Order: sequence, then C-alpha cells, then structure tokens
Amino acid sequence: MTRILGIDVGEARIGLALSDDLGMLAHPVETVHVKEGNPHKRVAEVILREKVETVVIGLPRNMSGTYGPAADKVRDFAEKLQKFAPCTVKFWDERLTTVAAQKQLHETGRNVKKGRSVIDQVAAVLILQGYLDSQAMLG
Repeated sequence: MTRILGIDVGEARIGLALSDDLGMLAHPVETVHVKEGNPHKRVAEVILREKVETVVIGLPRNMSGTYGPAADKVRDFAEKLQKFAPCTVKFWDERLTTVAAQKQLHETGRNVKKGRSVIDQVAAVLILQGYLDSQAMLG
C-alpha cells in the first residue's frame, strides 16, 4: 500500500502527518511555516520523498456544514500543491480538529502556546486518522 499524507492548512503553519505502510495509523511528520520560503514546494518535497500518491487535506466547514473563505484558501492551496507534486487530493471535514489537538496536548501536560507547531501536526494526524479509519470501515 502506498503512504498517504494528511495536511492541516493554517494561516501561519501547515501540519503534516503520514500514514504507516499498512495505511492503518497516522504519525506526525513536521510543521511547515507558511512565511518561510514556498510552503507548496516544501510539502511537495515530502510527498516525493515519501512516495505519497494520495493527500488528504482538512477542509474547514462551518458548524452548519457550509463552506467559508477558509475553505477557499485550502482549495487554492491544493491546486497549487498539485503543480509541484502530481497526486490525488481528497478533502476531509476538519471541523474541531485543532480544538481536539489542543485538548490532547493539554491532557498530556504540554503547554499549548509553546506547542503551536505540534498542534498543527496533531491536527494533521487527526485528519488523516479519520480518513484512514473511514477507509478501513469500507473494507
């Protein structure tokens, strides 16, 4: 099975998570800082290095289920990313993943403010793990 990359796109940082070889578990990879160089190129480097064919990107939705300006930014990011690394892009509902990531870090005793880049990776793990679990249920 090929590896899958999970992405949490934010204004300042982009969290990355990668599936294991069996496609069962998501693991944090790194945090890309948006203002440092070209984030699309950096993510593409990870895609190529890890031989990723599918990318799962968290798509923000309002609690009502509608899409707003943040979703447009994520779709734009996905479009630009595909110019650097041809891959299949799937969008995944990411409602409350950052809140859940913050809660998990808090429960482990980590300082949320000091761990912002870790929060982005954990959010990417939650996005990817949700996708992987859904695929396992489809069997």
